[in-house]
Parts: sequence; C-alpha cells; structure tokens
Amino acid sequence: MTDASWSSCDPGGSRETLLTLLGSILADAQDLGFLGAAPIFEHVGHAFGFVEALGGEKFVSADVLDLGSGGGVPGLAVAVLCPTARVRLLDGSVVRAEFLRSAVERLGVSGRVTVVNARAESAGRDPDLRSQCDVVLARGFAAPGVTAECGAPFLVAGGHLVVSEPPAGAPGGERWPAAGCALVGLELLATPSLPWSYAVLRQSGSCPERYPRRVGIPGKRPLF
Repeated sequence: MTDASWSSCDPGGSRETLLTLLGSILADAQDLGFLGAAPIFEHVGHAFGFVEALGGEKFVSADVLDLGSGGGVPGLAVAVLCPTARVRLLDGSVVRAEFLRSAVERLGVSGRVTVVNARAESAGRDPDLRSQCDVVLARGFAAPGVTAECGAPFLVAGGHLVVSEPPAGAPGGERWPAAGCALVGLELLATPSLPWSYAVLRQSGSCPERYPRRVGIPGKRPLF
C-alpha cells in the first residue's frame, strides 16, 4: 500500500499498531477455518489493497460494507486502517457472526463497526441497509454475476464495489460484462493489480427494486 493511500485513512500511519491489533484475531480466524492458511501479513496486505484500489480518500467518513466477511478480511483491517469509516461486517453464518462480534470488541471499534448476521439477498432488501453504503467490499464472496447482484443493492448512487479478483484469467471486461453489470446499475471502472488483483465498479444509479432476487436464486441463476 502506498504512503499516500495510507495517510488518507490513517493520519498517524500506524502500520505496526494495525498488525498488533489484527494479528492474534486473524490467527484465531485461521484456527477456526474462517480464513485461509496464507501468512497473516499477506491477508493484511490484501486488505490494504482494497483501499489502494479505490483510493484511501474514498474511505474517509465512508459507510462501508464487507460482503461475506468470514474471518474479517478485509472488513476488520479496513475498520482499523480507516478510523473515520463506519463499517458493517455482513455474514450469513451465526458462528462467524459471533466471532466477528468478539473481534470488534477486542479491537475496540464497536462504536463504528457493526456485525450483520444475514444472507446478502435478505439484507439487500432491509431499508436500514439498502442504498446506504458508499463502498462495498467483496473478497471470495461468489462469482462476478452473483457478487454484482448481491452488492449493488447496498450502494448509494455513485458508490463503489471493490472485488478481489483471481491473479490470472479472463480480462476484467469479460468477467464483468457491461450489459450484465448494467442490470443492477453497475459499471466497471478499473481492474488494478497492486500486486493483488481487484475490480472496481461504480454504482451509476439506484439498483432496480427487483434485485436482489430471493435467497439462493442469484447463485443458481447468475445474471452473467
């Protein structure tokens, strides 16, 4: 992560503090099977990349939602990295949600970080969540068509969806076709590699009311 991106979120540039706060929590997440076996510093670096991909200034005082938060990457890292952001950690598993609530308490960020235990399709129709977020993050959530349908309903017009992408494969335009993204009001802006790969999409208008479809349908019949 560049110094410029970091300072946009954290004026103190406290990288060591972030690692100290997150290290034991992410190790616990690994032990529970909520996080992959990669070294902790790689998970944190990947989380930093979400901020760099969009630009740190976009996270200042932003409402952020981590779609399928799992073990807390990138949501917990972004919450600590960007101390003026308000973050929601969304996960459909009761067990993972309980772990995330404990992690939020341990990090001392409960005043601006909340855990939502719900499926994305249901949460996307909750009036307290729909069209309320400036940024939605997705790491390993689902295929592009499913992620687009489940992420777009949370975004305000002009908001951004930032998705972790495979390191190699089809070009971004093939994974995120313009016509498919337009169904939910999204447009692909960029596919940066930092060195992790991301797709950055913009919500050009409100997501149509018919999306998301009911629980399970986006995965069974992806938009694209």
